[in-house]
Amino acid sequence: QVQLVETGGGLVQPGGSLRLSCVASGSIFRNNVMGWYRQAPGKQRELVATIDTGGSTDYADSVKGRFTISRDNGKNTVYLQMNSLKPEDTAVYYCSYRTTWSLATSWGQGTQVTVSS
Repeated sequence: QVQLVETGGGLVQPGGSLRLSCVASGSIFRNNVMGWYRQAPGKQRELVATIDTGGSTDYADSVKGRFTISRDNGKNTVYLQMNSLKPEDTAVYYCSYRTTWSLATSWGQGTQVTVSS
């Protein structure tokens, strides 16, 4: 089993920045994909960005050019740097983990990001 703990959410004004972190612990396989998803009230959970252990990334079109995902494999940690935040980025952000050979996904508890003036 894998446990994920997210930190870094909060309230920020439009145009501001936040950095989310997620630490994974437990049965971590070397070849894995970690990422961030988000869920706004009344909406389905959606992909924000993912990164594998080789550094390959994938982003939702809505965040390209504003968000950057990165990771520290030695610390089993993934980061999400969010710049130029917009009110529509408001959501609960969830960290995810899965191996490269399975779609079975572990989830963190979520961290609230609110973008409002």
